Amino acid sequence: MISSDAYNYINILNKAANASWTKNEIIANNIANVDTPDYKRKDMDFESTLARAISQKSTSNMDQKVKNVQGMALRAGVYTDYSQLSYRYDGNNVDIDTESAYLADNQLKYYTVLNSINQEFSRIKMVLQK
Repeated sequence: MISSDAYNYINILNKAANASWTKNEIIANNIANVDTPDYKRKDMDFESTLARAISQKSTSNMDQKVKNVQGMALRAGVYTDYSQLSYRYDGNNVDIDTESAYLADNQLKYYTVLNSINQEFSRIKMVLQK
């Protein structure tokens, strides 16, 4: 993590990229276990964790809110989704079509975050060149 005010957004985007990568691994694991009896799908919700961390700050200035977000507050845990629900008789609750849609959605989010990181560095580079 880079420790300068100029990199606050990049640090949060880095956390978002890491969380998205982790979620991609979780979804891939769900897909790999689609035929495993009694397997329950796993998930994580980084977006809500980030929204809570930002909304807890009392200032109305978004730059200040982002600056004050603690890196430790951005750790989203993995949880078992609908642990009491099963789609099939074998106790598994993974639906391959739903997981495929989640995977596609998450990949779009990941590439969007990477694009945002690249744009932030491009802005910094442009300022440094002038």
